[in-house]
Amino acid sequence: MSEEKVFPMTAEGRNKLQAELEDLITRQRPEITNRIQIARSYGDLSENSEYQSAKDEQAFVEGRILTLKKMIENAEIIDPNATAADVVSLGKTVTFKELPDEEPETYAIVGSTESDPLAGKISNESAMAVALLDKKVGDKVSVPLPSGESIDVEILKVEK
Repeated sequence: MSEEKVFPMTAEGRNKLQAELEDLITRQRPEITNRIQIARSYGDLSENSEYQSAKDEQAFVEGRILTLKKMIENAEIIDPNATAADVVSLGKTVTFKELPDEEPETYAIVGSTESDPLAGKISNESAMAVALLDKKVGDKVSVPLPSGESIDVEILKVEK
C-alpha cells in the first residue's frame, strides 16, 4: 500500500483551499448542473455544443473537488516556530540579495499548493527555496539555475 502524499502548507493556505472547495461544491457545481439540464432540453445531444461544454466543465470541477479534498485531507500545517528565528524554513519570509550587489528580494517559502511567485510566495520545492532552507541570516548560498549555472545569494533577514 502506497503512502499518501503530504501537502505542506500554511494555515492560511489550507483555509484558501477550503474556501475554494466550498465555492466549487455550493456555487459552481449547481450552476453547471443547471446548465446541463437547460442544454438537454435543446434536444439532440450529439450536436449540442452547450451540453458538451457544460459536461467538460463539470468534469473539470469534479476533478478539482477530488484534488482539493485530497490536499486538505493530507495537509501538513507548517509551524514557522518549529525552527530558530534566524533559520530559513517553510512558513517564513526570507530576504536575500544576489551577490555581489543586486537589490534585495523578499519571498515567503510556502508549500507547493500555495506557491505564487508574483505574490512573493515561492514553493519549498523550487531551486531557490531548496537552496535557502535550513540556512541562517548571513549565510552565502549557491543557487542552481535551470541552465546549469548558479547564482550566489546572501541571506539578509528571516521573519515569521
